[in-house]
Amino acid sequence: MSEAAYADEDGVSYWLPGRFSSLAAVPGMPGWSMAEVYYHTSVSAFGATAAAREVRVGRFPATVNVNLDLHLNAQADLLLLNPTYTFATPVLGGQLALGIIGVFGRSSADLSGTLSTAIGPFGTTRTGSIGDSITSVGDLYPQATLKWNAGVHNFMTYVTGDIPVGAYSPTRLANLGIGHGAIDGGGGYTYFNPQTGHEFSAVAGLTYNFKNPDTQYQNGIDFHVDWGASQFLSKQVFVGLVGYAYQQITDDFGQHPVLGGFRSRVLGVGPQVGYLFPVGDMQGYLNLKAYGEFAAENRPAGWNTWLTFSISPMAPASTVAPTRRMVTK
Repeated sequence: MSEAAYADEDGVSYWLPGRFSSLAAVPGMPGWSMAEVYYHTSVSAFGATAAAREVRVGRFPATVNVNLDLHLNAQADLLLLNPTYTFATPVLGGQLALGIIGVFGRSSADLSGTLSTAIGPFGTTRTGSIGDSITSVGDLYPQATLKWNAGVHNFMTYVTGDIPVGAYSPTRLANLGIGHGAIDGGGGYTYFNPQTGHEFSAVAGLTYNFKNPDTQYQNGIDFHVDWGASQFLSKQVFVGLVGYAYQQITDDFGQHPVLGGFRSRVLGVGPQVGYLFPVGDMQGYLNLKAYGEFAAENRPAGWNTWLTFSISPMAPASTVAPTRRMVTK
């Protein structure tokens, strides 16, 4: 979803792991809802993953050898806004919801070590560092979901994508857009028992990336799974765990030869806590979740946190948990 989500071309992917979590497939209440998410991430990388960033900003021609003695640090603080409309009329026996996510914030990156530069047909190297930061708007991410309920079992399918209108330049170290379009789709399942408060959700999907017209680079196909497990301690409070797995399953096209297929991988896991409360005749919801990343390959790894506040139509009084969750699902 942003330059903070590293994978594929110079470590940047469309999909932001952690986008779905608990109660992902539970149908919502009809009407308008809004979620605001503060997202922070801090990651680092070495070797080929860091060198990929230097390749992209054009520090040397593709014919010179790339020095892999590099260290990349990157941070981002983003605000995600997600208005969604849930329809009351069933579609294919399920509940249709349409929404769009907009992004605003700051991204920064610095690269240090043995840097390569291009001067005409000649390549040179030096030891030092370069840095960059940007505060602007990111790409737009439309999303459609269709959900079905069968007692404690809930099912969903979704389609989403990237409209590349955010701040992006192929010569910058830090961006808020990814420079190319993408389409992503998949399905999910939620087990939710309101009587016991037990809940488990998992959502899997595939991303197809279109070619970046500025760099002629095309990311491979990405596979991802987001999951969440929680226990309601009362009608208002729940605690649990969240996690994700991200794996690129086909090679990139147009990369520097030293990078090979440059397939990316990362795993993440961490805690979550949620709190429900009334806001007039609407339902308010706060959620805090955090992920620590590990087993990364061709992708910077670190940690990230999500703080979500959402407002949606009030669920029936007999329901112990929200029937509509937003970006944090």
